[in-house]
Amino acid sequence: MGLTIVEKILASHAGKEKVQPDDIIEITIDTRVARDFGGANVVQHLRENSLSVAEPARTYFTFDCNPTGSDQKYAANQHLCRQFARENGIQLYDINAGIGTHILIDEGLVVPGYTAVSTDSHANILGAIGAFGQGMGDMDIAAIWAHGKTWFRVPRSVKIEISGEWKKEITAKDIVLNLLDRFGANTLLGASVELTGEAIEKLSLDARITIASMATEMSALIFLIPPGEQVLSYCSARSGKKCIPVLADKNAHYDAVYLMDASSFTERISLPGNPENTVPVTEITGKKIDSGFIGSCTN
Repeated sequence: MGLTIVEKILASHAGKEKVQPDDIIEITIDTRVARDFGGANVVQHLRENSLSVAEPARTYFTFDCNPTGSDQKYAANQHLCRQFARENGIQLYDINAGIGTHILIDEGLVVPGYTAVSTDSHANILGAIGAFGQGMGDMDIAAIWAHGKTWFRVPRSVKIEISGEWKKEITAKDIVLNLLDRFGANTLLGASVELTGEAIEKLSLDARITIASMATEMSALIFLIPPGEQVLSYCSARSGKKCIPVLADKNAHYDAVYLMDASSFTERISLPGNPENTVPVTEITGKKIDSGFIGSCTN
């Protein structure tokens, strides 16, 4: 039996030829990140346990939760992280650098096939380039900073294959909201989901990022999108490394396989209260919006 994408990535980082769902393994983490939210706690855990940073060159701070340091507590936490970074030779991407998970891609700190962790619950956005990213708690991140490894339970794998052509008005957000409407918040619980098919292959990197960013809202562990030449070229240029995609074997085993037609996707929007509460945009045409926010983890 062959291996899925996540099984290949995890096996290679555990020093094993193969793994299977429910195996508990220890893996090396290539890129280790804390942001301003949780970063101070990571520092505190390290100091309280007299732990040092194992590999500063693989370790990063990214500030994107409260760029203005709008209250004394946040400002103090950011100062603590800056000071710790200077003392330990850790690269810190400050409040002017951008969104942390995007920085990891744009700066070439994560490339296809890598493992990465962050205090950001949407670190699985890195599946957009075919890397394994996970958000974790500050105690886990501190342990990884100190030891460079952590344990994972190998997840089940699900494949969603989308064929056909997208309608010209369909955006990446429409695509992921259609998926959310189809699968809800429970069907993909704990699964590593591979998004494949001719319709997926045509998506730009920014579209892939938007889609991958909402795996968390569907309770999936990650959406892994096999990178094509455009994504590989981008990652190679940013990282200075030759990037090779990790692809599933043809005889890989999936817990479930879903076939979808791109032409059936419609313009959708999520109503207040729950991301999975999606409806066609036509149902709210003309609705007055009192306030709006552009940004967040999933835009």
